Amino acid sequence: MYVVKPFSRLAASRRPYFHLTLGLALACVVVGCSKDEPAPGAAAPGSQAAQAVAPPQPAVSAEVAAMGADQLRESASTALREQRLYAPAGNNAMEYYLALRDKQPNDPAVASALTDLQPYALIATEQSIGREDFVEAQRLYALMEKTDPQAPALPRLKTSIAAAQQAVAQRAVDEKTRTEEEAKRLADLEKQRAAQQQQEQQRAAAQLAQQQSAAAPAAPAPDTAAQAAAAQREADRRAAEQRAAQQAAAAAPAPPPPAAASASSDLRPISMPQPRYPAAALRARQSGQVQVEFTVAPDGSVSAARVVSAQPDRVFDREAVAAVKRWRFQPVDSPVTTRRTIAFNPGN
Repeated sequence: MYVVKPFSRLAASRRPYFHLTLGLALACVVVGCSKDEPAPGAAAPGSQAAQAVAPPQPAVSAEVAAMGADQLRESASTALREQRLYAPAGNNAMEYYLALRDKQPNDPAVASALTDLQPYALIATEQSIGREDFVEAQRLYALMEKTDPQAPALPRLKTSIAAAQQAVAQRAVDEKTRTEEEAKRLADLEKQRAAQQQQEQQRAAAQLAQQQSAAAPAAPAPDTAAQAAAAQREADRRAAEQRAAQQAAAAAPAPPPPAAASASSDLRPISMPQPRYPAAALRARQSGQVQVEFTVAPDGSVSAARVVSAQPDRVFDREAVAAVKRWRFQPVDSPVTTRRTIAFNPGN
């Protein structure tokens, strides 16, 4: 069972321990970031279409900007204690300190706090880019840019976001092209089938006419219209029998999967990044588990990931499937379909 736990809460609640607390949390974030890195040479999986990105929003929400200085300072301290360093949007330490700096630009404590929080936002931005969560990446980028417009990492992050968005968009175009080509192939196949059936019906009608003529040579010549109607009825009967046979073949149970599909025990993981813990579930200290079925291709990549069962329903499904798509295994001889259960525990 694959277990995911968020990093522990910040223990310090008083100002003298601020830098030590941030240092410990930064170490936790760095460790989590290293686990999310894909295996060397492995291509990062993408969504089917480029993620729609909302227009850039202000780094500090209007609700936070409208708060008073004392309220901002108290909210920032609470957010630090509860480890809401840069998220969720509108309720995190960075936004509170940025709004407080706008009201008290010469406060050295505020400037120091923002300097200490900047590395967390940098790591979170890189992780969001890796997840192709460009809305979150741009929000975090805006926080960093407002904190320090001259930060050395900003040009690199901006380029990374643009490049990742372009890659996702290109994947969407490629997928659309493949879909259109497959639809055209199926349409051509249907046309060929219809033409072949028409030819077979015409031959059947001709054979029926010959048989009827040979069976009663001395009888008066049959009525041409009646003969044509009988031939058409016979042709329709054969066509109906052919369609019934095709439908029966389509409804027959699928053949058993190849032997490699049951050899999930032979799978050797190379990289199994942890899924992201949903923020709402984390705040509610909600736990659960998701069973995911997926197929490992011969090159070790993962495809066709889907949720088999989840408890509770639809709380952790999206993050579990997104994580499984980033997993990588050692190459196998043929595709292997297997299932894994991912547990989500909020920890202590």
